Amino acid sequence: MTEPVRLAKRVVALTGCSRREAELYIEGGWVRVDGETVDEPQFMVAGQQVSLDPGAVPVPVEPATLVLHKPAGMTMAAARALIGAATRAPDDPSGVRLLKRHFARLEAPLPLPDEASGLVVFTQDWRVKRRLTEDADRIEQECVVDVAGTLAPDGLDRLGHGLRFGSYALPPIKASWQSEQRLRFAMKRVQPDQLARICAAVGLQAQAIRRIRLGRVPMARLAPGQWRYLGPHERI
Repeated sequence: MTEPVRLAKRVVALTGCSRREAELYIEGGWVRVDGETVDEPQFMVAGQQVSLDPGAVPVPVEPATLVLHKPAGMTMAAARALIGAATRAPDDPSGVRLLKRHFARLEAPLPLPDEASGLVVFTQDWRVKRRLTEDADRIEQECVVDVAGTLAPDGLDRLGHGLRFGSYALPPIKASWQSEQRLRFAMKRVQPDQLARICAAVGLQAQAIRRIRLGRVPMARLAPGQWRYLGPHERI
């Protein structure tokens, strides 16, 4: 019987690298055990076949940021639970290697209300989290809203100049018709959970709300329930 040892120790014996380099190879998803990628240096192996992928480089793994298309009627906790290897978009253009560690400690600083659908950013990266919290008022969000009812005659002008609710004044909102029953909103300092009230103020009832862009990141062709990585060169 072969005595079980940590995977990192086996990689050291296999490659002659240092222990730290072995841990970086493993954490980077470059090491396979019986053909399956294992990214945990403490994983115990005995008689299994351990191999190193061609082109492996021992560099630290960057924290991940993911873009998810949240379905309507789903809580943020349920949306978070959708994220896994099976729901990654097959045409993800990011080129980021999928690692199990990318699914841990994800936060969504700009959530959507349960009834809304569309783009949500989940991140492990403190820089992205800070951008989506401290700079939230400067990030433009784009939403489309299916509506019913009749728009007040001056409705679009009122939106463009900013609505007032009592002593609270909203900033101007760019609104335009996409179709006879769908409005497009581009806004800063206004959150999607305010859109139903905004529509009601100009004579409309919001039937469905979908966020399609957050800053410079569009949802594009991402299907409901699927996610992709934010690419290395993408900025919110």
